[in-house]
Amino acid sequence: MGTALVYHEDMTATRLLWDDPECEIECPERLTTALERLQQHGLKQRCLQLIAREASEAELGLVHSPEYVALLQGTQALGTRELQALSKEYDAVYLHPSTFHCARLAVGAALQLVDAVLTGAVRNGLALVRPPGHHSQRATANGFCVFNNVAIAAKHAQQKHGLRRILIVDWDVHHGQGIQYIFEDDPSVLYFSWHRYEHGHFWPCLRESDADAVGRGRGLGFTVNLPWNQGCSDVPWLQVGMGNADYVAAFLHVLLPLAFEFDPELVLVSAGFDSAIGDPEGQMLATPECFAHLTHLLQCPGIPPVCAGSPGPSLGAAPVLSPGTPCPEGRPSPLPLGEPQFKAVVTQAAAALSSLLDQLRLHPTPPVRVAVALIAPDTGLALPPGVLCEEGSLPQEETQAWARPHEALAQDGALTALGKVLYLLDRILDGQVSSGMAATPVPAAAATLDVAVRYGLSHGAQRLLCVAVGQLDRPPGLTDDGRNLWLNIGVEEAAAPSMFHVSVPLPVTTGGFLSCALALVLPLAYSFQPDLVLVALGPAHGLRDPQAALLAALLRGPAGGRVFALVDEESTPQLATVLARVLNGEAPPSLGPFSMAAPEDTQALMYLRGRLEPRWKMLQVAAPH
Repeated sequence: MGTALVYHEDMTATRLLWDDPECEIECPERLTTALERLQQHGLKQRCLQLIAREASEAELGLVHSPEYVALLQGTQALGTRELQALSKEYDAVYLHPSTFHCARLAVGAALQLVDAVLTGAVRNGLALVRPPGHHSQRATANGFCVFNNVAIAAKHAQQKHGLRRILIVDWDVHHGQGIQYIFEDDPSVLYFSWHRYEHGHFWPCLRESDADAVGRGRGLGFTVNLPWNQGCSDVPWLQVGMGNADYVAAFLHVLLPLAFEFDPELVLVSAGFDSAIGDPEGQMLATPECFAHLTHLLQCPGIPPVCAGSPGPSLGAAPVLSPGTPCPEGRPSPLPLGEPQFKAVVTQAAAALSSLLDQLRLHPTPPVRVAVALIAPDTGLALPPGVLCEEGSLPQEETQAWARPHEALAQDGALTALGKVLYLLDRILDGQVSSGMAATPVPAAAATLDVAVRYGLSHGAQRLLCVAVGQLDRPPGLTDDGRNLWLNIGVEEAAAPSMFHVSVPLPVTTGGFLSCALALVLPLAYSFQPDLVLVALGPAHGLRDPQAALLAALLRGPAGGRVFALVDEESTPQLATVLARVLNGEAPPSLGPFSMAAPEDTQALMYLRGRLEPRWKMLQVAAPH
């Protein structure tokens, strides 16, 4: 199962037939340029390509009134003057004789994608569509939107596939009020939108786009609005754009905690690209690779996302992200950018995107996505297709030299296992393997981890993050030179002996574990920007299999997919299997019923955040949830 790409060239037919500066930005090139980028960088060829179909009138009727559908159907026979007159009855809308056909294709593309994912034909997908949909309401076109593509897709998933919990994430720079109105009293749909708001002065200029609009009736609490009211930038004259750190922080501290508790069966993304750097309307600063990280994070609540809307080019596996610092609270509302300054930002954005795409060409996807090194063949290990069982080992003399400081590695079994670990680590560092997993004898777990850290730092890793769970103390030889960050989960008391050595107790509840992962582990990881992550599950680590899988899955993002998991040989085949699956890109299993964090876990987390906040930028936000 891979990724679907749904498209139809007819969706480029509708275009503006008269002069209207407000509407001219919604043009066919929004699709053709994106498709060309996907083709140019080999991403289109890697997808299962589906040709969009027209949605039926019954499917349109899942959201829209029969009268509204009939009105739009009649536009196919109207002349230019009649179309212009009708368009003026709506806010920021233009109609064309092909609008009805294009809009039905846009809805049909979203429905095809939902069907492909929910029947198991693909794991996830992207629908390149126009016209967009998230502003459209039951009987009203609005903001270039004719039919509400994502809302109809959600209703379709409920009725045809029996889904009971759907998460809709709207990262367009404008509030998707159409989706909000449709589901505001529906507790089966959790709707999250961030949007530029400016205290109600940014289009669509609605009171109900503010943070206190949280749904109504049975849907109270299932609408989440995150309005951007102030900008943040290291550029002194730039007062508008929210950047990578703001977007990632919004996911870690607002969206993901809600998503995990909601436990969706499907994630739909209204993926407008006007929230990225270079868009003259949104004036935001988030770089393209940021959206790859956001997409990755959305896979972690358990269901891979379906991307629908009008997104920009998908960048595949997430590159390493430079997040920066989230905006401080209480900043005054920004002033609009002047045209000369914004042209400079657009130029910088184009250069940044070009550099990023060049980087992706220079560092192609490794030939092997995941490899595992076992001490002995294990018939109980059910590896997913494409995962390589690595049989190679470092030469014995070289392995012995690395093992010499540790008595625990003198045993033949431990030495053999170490040779396999270092050989696989070598393949990850030289770009032959993306991520890996290896088993170690229990008595040699700490010594093996020590050697793996030192070997990685001396063989190409510039910044190595080690997340050690269980009875695995930090080796005394490691120094705080800025190249390694040691995070130990499972100690008795929270402590931070240095900014690069952090210890936290293992939380006892689901909520506590999620808070630890989202409010401490990931902010540290994104701030540190590792190029390699070691996840070591030591003796008596205490993690349940879904927790271990989630930890490994989340840490794939900060390191661009380069995660090496070490487990002891007494771990269950089920644990090894689920780790191999998440390293291979599958969503981790559900954590099960949600329970609140224990007071002592919250206290430990708040202590560590306060202690570490001065050094690590992604911790410099509001108090943890």
